[in-house]
Amino acid sequence: MLMPRKVKHRKQQRGRLSGSSKGGTAINFGDFGIQALEPAWLTQRQIEAARIAMTRHVKRGGKVWIRIFPDKPVTKKPAETRMGSGKGNPEFWVAVVKPGRVLFELGGVDETLARAAMERAIQKLPIKARFVIRPGTHGTPEVTI
Repeated sequence: MLMPRKVKHRKQQRGRLSGSSKGGTAINFGDFGIQALEPAWLTQRQIEAARIAMTRHVKRGGKVWIRIFPDKPVTKKPAETRMGSGKGNPEFWVAVVKPGRVLFELGGVDETLARAAMERAIQKLPIKARFVIRPGTHGTPEVTI
């Protein structure tokens, strides 16, 4: 599972999900991508499920890039515990995703296969996302107006 080897601080505050993505909005590695349309926390299990769905559909052809990493710890208090007595222990890790962020990229396959694989991966995610094509490839214009 995806998680950092070492972190400076064991517990983090929750933060805000408002606004759009600050970076990572362009396709840099492959020809096709999945772009988030909603803000969310994606867990390591959701990221892994989407990756497996994509790679199985392309039958181990092409190359998949994961553009997000779960580096935020989420804490939980034990069940049936009274309020107070401090913050809970880290239970799982999430990646903070904002609208416009490219989550996955895929290269080395044709567009129809890539679209089908990406649609399967999108179904595994808890947010709305869309299939995007790198500008200047596969008949798309370099500049959109």
